[in-house]
Amino acid sequence: MPRSRYENPVQQPRRWSKEGEQVAAGPRTAGFVVELSIPKEIGGEGGPGTNPEQLFAVGYAACFHSGLLAVLRVGKLDASDSTITAHVGLGPPVAADLAWQASLDLHAPNLSRVDAEDLMRRAHALCPYSNATRGNVDVALRVDGTQLERPAA
Repeated sequence: MPRSRYENPVQQPRRWSKEGEQVAAGPRTAGFVVELSIPKEIGGEGGPGTNPEQLFAVGYAACFHSGLLAVLRVGKLDASDSTITAHVGLGPPVAADLAWQASLDLHAPNLSRVDAEDLMRRAHALCPYSNATRGNVDVALRVDGTQLERPAA
């Protein structure tokens, strides 16, 4: 298998306990420990821990914002003070299976609406999370809470 330009190997052994699941990362990600809880909405106890959707949202937002900044490096737009907020949750079941849905919302006070929308579309085409979920997860792109029009299929 050819080596990628960038590798970030992660080992995620999982320990189960009566109170819930705790995830402790392996030696390459020392210090990363997360207590997981199952939300009440899907039959869990809704404990104090995080859930997989929250973890995915954090990773997606970080990756997408990096993609957005990479797109900006070739342009002359100012995205200082910009933020990406990812909302990830379980949507309507698809073929009796649980399905994720997500939205990515850009707040970029130094960009026009037109530039912000263009930037979102370009970052969505570049982002590895977007590419991995395309066709599998319904992802809505937003700028300051307003959804972008979806391209015609």
